[in-house]
Amino acid sequence: MTIAVIGRGLIGSAAARHLARAGHEVVLIGPDEPVAIVAHQGVFASHYDEGRITRSLDPDPFWSRASRTSIARYADIEAESGIGFYTERGVVMAGPEGSDVMARIGAVAARDGTVCDRLDDVGLVARFPDFRFPSGTMGWHEPHNAGHISPRRLVSAQTRAAERAGAVVIAARVLALEESGSGVVIRHEGGEMRAARVLVAAGGYTNTLLPEALPLTVMARTVAFFEVSEAEALRFAALPPLIYLHAHGDGPYLLPPIRYPDGRFYLKMGGDPVDVPLSSGEEISDWFRSGGSAEVAAFLEAGLRARMPGLAIRSVSRAACVTTFTPEDRARIAMVSSRIGVATAGCGRGAKCSDELGRFGAQVILGQGLPNWARAI
Repeated sequence: MTIAVIGRGLIGSAAARHLARAGHEVVLIGPDEPVAIVAHQGVFASHYDEGRITRSLDPDPFWSRASRTSIARYADIEAESGIGFYTERGVVMAGPEGSDVMARIGAVAARDGTVCDRLDDVGLVARFPDFRFPSGTMGWHEPHNAGHISPRRLVSAQTRAAERAGAVVIAARVLALEESGSGVVIRHEGGEMRAARVLVAAGGYTNTLLPEALPLTVMARTVAFFEVSEAEALRFAALPPLIYLHAHGDGPYLLPPIRYPDGRFYLKMGGDPVDVPLSSGEEISDWFRSGGSAEVAAFLEAGLRARMPGLAIRSVSRAACVTTFTPEDRARIAMVSSRIGVATAGCGRGAKCSDELGRFGAQVILGQGLPNWARAI
């Protein structure tokens, strides 16, 4: 039985690895990363980057557990592929003392046995003097099994491991699916093929391939990059990623200096102050080509300069990406017909736990279902 996985991103490549390692005939289909974003006329993905925060700490038990199980497999994925993607640096999640979201983080950590330290105003200043916080801030510091990953290298690692386990990769954009009683015909840029079952893991483009749209919301996002010198990067070499959560639960995130493919070091910051939904595949692609919002980038720059006033910034740039959400704030992993399933919607937290989400996708497409803890409440 041939199983096709559509989408060579974080979840799709993970699903292909799990299916191939289980002995199934797997074809992983999706385009390569475009060489020139502005000129590209196809689809895009948000993993074209070197920095994503990884952690177990989360106010939601689902995302905490999915992350812990994924992080525990990082070393195996690196060994299977020969590609490193994980940097252990710890993580800090900070927010207003007494807020519900900070209390829930502590409750979930205690329930799951996540090793972390609770820091008050004084403790934050003493432990992380390079950060500036408003008065009345507390933080949770997870020192181990947390840090940052390269999503680009994680996709490469999952893909190589899948290929080594027997999966076939087709570097092409999928154009349409035609389901019948005997299988699914997949039309792509290089031709067509038939599979017994198909798992669609196409991120924000998932609904463009389904006969009936799922209740997914795709949000435009802008990230800002702050170039620093190699000496400045070395000065902040031990800095952990930071997430600051306002009382309502959202807030900016910051990654420490990371070397990018151009050889330069950048801190990365995200956290759009306003949600802007994208309603079609064309709008998503146009957004990627736009390079993001100058206004949001300026907002992020002001936030970084306030958070790290001692940072020497060489230049500021920006990029566009998207996040996909469901009403239940869980990844949507389910069969949508007798032969087609979906594994999508990281809800802004899916990169770090994408291996577990991919494993769930592999289970669903094989008819095994999800464990009780992973089902939406």
